[in-house]
Order: sequence, then C-alpha cells, then structure tokens
Amino acid sequence: MRVLVIGGSVFLGRAIVAEALRRGDEVTTFNRGKSRPDTPGVDAVHGDRGVTEDLERLADGREWDVVIDVCGYIPKTVLESARVLSGHAGHYTFISSISALPGFPKEAVDESSPTHECPPDAEEGEYGVLKAGCERAVEQYFDGATLIVEPGLILGPHENVGRLPWWLTRIAKGGRVLAPGDPGRRMQLIDARDIAAFTVAQAALGTTGRFLTSGVPGNTTYGGWLAMCAEVTGSDAELVWVDDQVLLEHEVGQWVELPLWLADDPESANAWLPSSAKALAAGLVCRPVEETVRDTWEWLREIPEDERSFGNFQLHHGMAPEKEARILAAWDERLKN
Repeated sequence: MRVLVIGGSVFLGRAIVAEALRRGDEVTTFNRGKSRPDTPGVDAVHGDRGVTEDLERLADGREWDVVIDVCGYIPKTVLESARVLSGHAGHYTFISSISALPGFPKEAVDESSPTHECPPDAEEGEYGVLKAGCERAVEQYFDGATLIVEPGLILGPHENVGRLPWWLTRIAKGGRVLAPGDPGRRMQLIDARDIAAFTVAQAALGTTGRFLTSGVPGNTTYGGWLAMCAEVTGSDAELVWVDDQVLLEHEVGQWVELPLWLADDPESANAWLPSSAKALAAGLVCRPVEETVRDTWEWLREIPEDERSFGNFQLHHGMAPEKEARILAAWDERLKN
C-alpha cells in the first residue's frame, strides 16, 4: 500500500517506517529533516506540520492509502493535518498514548475508559490531556476511516527516551547497583517494533476504533528485567534492593531517577495492569522481553557512553552516582540496625 508517515525519524516512528518498507509498501515520510537522516527507500518530504503551506505542499498531487501520524502532540496542529489530508488518503491512524486516559495509572483501563476532556483545537495543556484532544481532532476532522493506537510504556532499539538505555549503561558498569522496591513486582513491557507491526497491519486492513497496546500483563518482573540487563551486558553487578520508603525518604524521583520505578501506592496501583486484550485478539504479537533487552544492548553498545541519550533537556533519566552511593550507604546502615 501507499503509506504516509508523519514523523518517522525516531524510535516508534522509525520502527513503523521500517515495518512498512519490510512489507514492500511505498512510504512517504513528512518531517522537518532534523532528527536523523532520511531512511533509505522512502520518499522524504521535509516541512513543518505546524505550517499549513507545508502541509498543502505535501498533499499537492499526492495520494496515499493510509496516513500514520506518529508525532502529533498539539490538537490544533493535528486538526490541520487531518483537514488538509482529507481526500488524499482513505484512512488515518493516530498514535496517541495511554496518558490520554485520566484514570491511568490509578485505575484499570481499557478501550472503554473515558479520555480526558480536551477540545480538538486546543493549543496548550498537559501531555495526556492534549493527546486526548488530538484523538478528537483526527476523528472529527479527517474525512475517512480513523484508528487510534494508545501505547503504554515503549522500549526497544533506538529508544530516545533513555529508560532502558540508562539501566543497561549503569548495570554494565558493575558494582553495587541500587535496585528499587520489590523485585517481584510484575511489569508489562512492549517493544516498539511490535507496536509498529500491529499498527501497519491494522492500517492495511482499514481497521477503525481504538486499541491499547501495552503488551502482555506480567511478562516480566522488575527483578527479572534487571537480571536480563546484567545477563546481556555480561556484568557482575550486584543488585541491592532498597525499600520504597527509603527511596522516598531520599526524594528519589519516581519513574525518572530510577526509570520505570513507581512506589507501591494507590495512585499508581494499576500502572502495570492496563488491558491490551483487544489488540492481542486482533493480532498484536509481543516478543519476549529478553529479546528487547538484548537487541537494545546490541544497538546501544556501538554508541560511546558519552554520546548516549538518556532523555532530553526537558526530562533526563537516571540517578547521579553520588546520590546512588549515599542511598546505598544509608540502606546498609539501616540493615545493621
């Protein structure tokens, strides 16, 4: 099929482009051309989706079977993309987020859960609220079939958020490693490549509606996940499991300083329990977590440590070595007493 990918240069977008090319699809990408070189084999159009003239230039004389929008964050901007591309494609897939659901992570959520209240022409707001507005922009302003994909946490090679890359880098260094909370806490992890395969396949089928794509509940534990990191890196690291309360006393930033760690709290009770049952029934296939960890390390190990990204200027993942050492010392002292 003929596919237009809005974005397509980093992480999930990159995986979607790779999957479409693997299938033999004709792929056009539309982005600013700043994040990375264009993928060989695509028809690359550079422009700013926030500029109507650039969108009109993209659409002029072109038609596609499907649009896959990977980089929509502002409803008003997504609205304009949906409006301009109407008539140039029959199907529009929008990559949203589980954060569009206000009940998450406190409540169990699925496709029947309500989304945040947000108008389709909003320009300001919090991330999850704006994602809900983007969904409405596509559904209300694209003249054709629409599909909404709501991923949860995404890992895999080329991750630009820096969660798994930080853990792999830290554990590869060895020594005593601060491990957070309960090693038996069940997780639900998914690879970007699996979301990409599901998304492209559903777009090709003309599927409509909404799908959560968070993976298989309980496909690993926190202890199992970090053990995988040690195994693939060949590290002799010693994981030192420190109670949630101690981490909170030392003001450890949840989810950020120790990536993917959330203290045992009612407000995040269902963080690892969203239901992807609908997507799994429709054909979502999730590879073993071990494969994701191994492939991410194979990609990451080729990047010099001082050039690895653990986030961006807005949000940097990982804990400073000095703070880690202080907490480990405090934990040792507590165990003595």
